[in-house]
Amino acid sequence: MVLFDNIKELCEKKGVSVWKLEKDLGFSNRSISKWNETDPGIRKVQKVADYFGVAIEDLLE
Repeated sequence: MVLFDNIKELCEKKGVSVWKLEKDLGFSNRSISKWNETDPGIRKVQKVADYFGVAIEDLLE
């Protein structure tokens, strides 16, 4: 559950909704919120890290 929580927190800090993040990255609707239940591919996690300009490790801590 840590990954989604970290992404949600970053979205709030940057003033971006999770929905907009998904749209900007070409992910399907509500796909990031499902990361609490499923493990995303590393490439998708890297796309989110790149979008926010953070290290992938920052999303996983």
